[in-house]
Amino acid sequence: MAPKAEVAAAAPVVAAPIKKAKKNAGETINSRLALVMKSGKYTLGYKSTLKTIRNGKAKLLLISGNCPPLRKSELEYYAMLSKTAVHHYSGNNIDLGTACGKYFRVGVLSIIDAGDSDIISRPLE
Repeated sequence: MAPKAEVAAAAPVVAAPIKKAKKNAGETINSRLALVMKSGKYTLGYKSTLKTIRNGKAKLLLISGNCPPLRKSELEYYAMLSKTAVHHYSGNNIDLGTACGKYFRVGVLSIIDAGDSDIISRPLE
């Protein structure tokens, strides 16, 4: 008869909590943007955004990640002249349009009045 192999008592297996990927920054900008769309004033698109910047009405500019470089630099230049804050959105124009609750692409948007959102007062990540 073969000798019996001794089995050591194994320590109980404890499942470690699964950490979520940190999407907090992206979620906060999207939730703040959704609140602006609901309760604030904004303009979507390049031409109307340029008008609001030149008139000094824009408080914040959001530029999508795939905005053409010449257009982006022109918007940044006008924003610098009018002392308007600029935020470069991490996603592309499709993501920005979806975050705005629209079914079309949005390359750039300007926020005129934030409404109930704190998107202008609190720094964006």
